[in-house]
Amino acid sequence: MPERNDAALDFLLSRRSRPAKTLVAPAPTREELLPVLTAAARSPDHGKLEPWRFIVVEQAAMARLAKLTEECGQRLGKSPEDTAKGRSQFDQGQLAVVVVGVQKNSPKVPAIEQTYSAGAVCLALLNAALAAGWGANWLTGWASHDRGFCEAAFGLAKNERIAGIIHIATESSAPPERPRPDLDAITTWMSA
Repeated sequence: MPERNDAALDFLLSRRSRPAKTLVAPAPTREELLPVLTAAARSPDHGKLEPWRFIVVEQAAMARLAKLTEECGQRLGKSPEDTAKGRSQFDQGQLAVVVVGVQKNSPKVPAIEQTYSAGAVCLALLNAALAAGWGANWLTGWASHDRGFCEAAFGLAKNERIAGIIHIATESSAPPERPRPDLDAITTWMSA
């Protein structure tokens, strides 16, 4: 019988993202963030391509990103409400890690597999931050899908896109539990 890691399983069975708007200072220092990034970088990377990279957004950069989000919303004709919601993650942010999916030319690893790998990194980063005792939330939002915003905000190349923006800081309040999927409704067992 395999050896169980009950502490890890209990964590995964009870993990809960923290709403970004409830995250407050302090955020992790560079030294505190390094083990979290290291854990995330252990994600499956399909052929050792590492089709992703990290951009750590410290609190001092948040105001610039909020302003760029507002400009992007105006350029795209977003409503004032949508624009305010889009910029709020930066207005309120303490620290965020942008996971950038990097599309690499590979005869063995299809583009979709590289995208899945970047998503796996986002979840691993979120879980590592929570396991380290921080509050964390995985966001994107309409601006993160806009090429102009991505280039101006983060200097992304044509073969790069935002897979997720993981906000990490101190949890100010525990979120209530929410309904979870009905496993019977989403699981098919195949025996033959």
